This record gives sequence, structure tokens and C-alpha cells, in this order.
Amino acid sequence: MKTLALMAALGLSLAVTAPAHAGDADAGESTFNKCKACHAISDGENVIVKGGKVGPNLYGIIGSVAGSVDGFRYGDDIVKMGANGLVWTEELLAEYVVDPKAFLQAKLDDKGAKSRMSYKLRKGGEDVAAYLASVTGS
Repeated sequence: MKTLALMAALGLSLAVTAPAHAGDADAGESTFNKCKACHAISDGENVIVKGGKVGPNLYGIIGSVAGSVDGFRYGDDIVKMGANGLVWTEELLAEYVVDPKAFLQAKLDDKGAKSRMSYKLRKGGEDVAAYLASVTGS
């Protein structure tokens, strides 16, 4: 009986800590083509994806504080999220890209919050986040 209870407790803890749907980095690489119009992935001289400069460089974004890429001018609300302690995880980034404005409004509890990122990635956000984590070792 103790073994059964222990197995049930272990199963419950894994269910709580495991992501609901882990992303597919290979699929994310393809989906990132939609993102590269505005975003690059580059570690200095090592250019992983040549992209636009409208959005911040996404190298190392997973595990970084929101609104903190050096040299990029963010909107006030994403900077506020970082000041409040938001650190990008794959799950949070996948949630953000679906509707950046709604994400900020919900997290800041502010209906007036807005994002400078107007594009909404309705599908594949978890895959893009997994891809970003895979190319930067996050």
C-alpha cells in the first residue's frame, strides 16, 4: 500500500512540474521564419538566423529578464514586466507570442498595457520557444 501511495504522489508531482505541451524545436525552426522579419538570433559574430532589427535579438531570451536585451529600446510595459521579475521561460514566451498585448494586460492587471510587438503567433509558440532554447543552450 505504501508503494502505491508513493507512486501516486510521484505521478502527481511529475504532472504538476511537467509542461502541458513541450515544444518541438525542429518545428519551431521552421515557424521562426515568421519571426525573422523582425528578430535575429545572433551571439556576437555567430549569426544563427539573420533577421530584422525591429525586434530584439532573441539569442539567450529563454532565462533572461523580460525587456532586458542590451541595445534595444523596449516599450514601457514589457520593461515593467522585467522590473516585476518576469523571466522568460519557454511556457511564458509561448503564451506571450499568442497575443502580446493581452499577455501584458493580464500579467500587469492593467487594461491599458500595450506591447510594441503587434504580430500574434496563433500556433506554434511552444515550438518557437523550444527552438530558441535549443539554439542558445537554455
